[in-house]
Amino acid sequence: MVFVISRIPRTLALILVGAGLSISGFIMQQLSQNRFVSPTTSGGLEAAKMGILFAFILFPEASLTVRMLSALVFTFFCALLFIFFVEQVKHKNTVFIPLVGLMFGSILASVSTFFAFKHNIVQNTQEWLLGDFSAVLQGQYEAIYIILPVVVISYIYAERFTIAGMGESFAKNLGLSYHTIVYIGLLSVSLVVSASVVTVGAIPFVGLIIPNVVSMLIGDNLRRALPLTAFMGAVLLLVCDILGRLLVFPYEIPIGMTVGIIGGVTFFILILKRSK
Repeated sequence: MVFVISRIPRTLALILVGAGLSISGFIMQQLSQNRFVSPTTSGGLEAAKMGILFAFILFPEASLTVRMLSALVFTFFCALLFIFFVEQVKHKNTVFIPLVGLMFGSILASVSTFFAFKHNIVQNTQEWLLGDFSAVLQGQYEAIYIILPVVVISYIYAERFTIAGMGESFAKNLGLSYHTIVYIGLLSVSLVVSASVVTVGAIPFVGLIIPNVVSMLIGDNLRRALPLTAFMGAVLLLVCDILGRLLVFPYEIPIGMTVGIIGGVTFFILILKRSK
């Protein structure tokens, strides 16, 4: 019973979240034309947490579906706002754009903390800051399965995302509806992020480091890179989950902490390498 109710759902959730967040990061990097953009560095995770917060405030007995829909709406519109910010920047420095995203995310987090304090639910918001799969059980994680159709959509639109990443004028010259592709891409990313955050919490850096590693190995063609990106994202979360269970056994380190440490160090190395 433990195996069926807990172990299988946890493993499936790890695989789906790892694959989904990695693919989301690849899509964000294509659409923003920046290697260091991901749900972590564009305010996506903070927007999802804000959506969940307002769902709790407006509907105290909100179901999992209502919370996810609220997170989806906030994440999608904040992603549109971030892309708008990126388009307004004249000198698109590789490091400057993600810094804008981090500042944007910090503003969203500050607004969320303010309203959480006002409604005395700060403790609830803190639970969403760090991803944790220990509470994943059968009947409580099924929202994660929405990642599967997102992966299919990403594969179908892979070439279009790649072309859109070359710029609006280039995409339009090839007869592509640029803004439609951007909306589809951002909606796909928002679905993955909202489903992940509402189910297991915020998992940082997966959508940042995995696409960069894959790009170094096989290039930028999204259709070719998608399978390896999904695989490596799933493996990263599985490895971090095992480490979190073993390092302080019989206790467990939340996976958000282990991924955050590995991702933060890798992000720093990537910035130094790109700066050179």
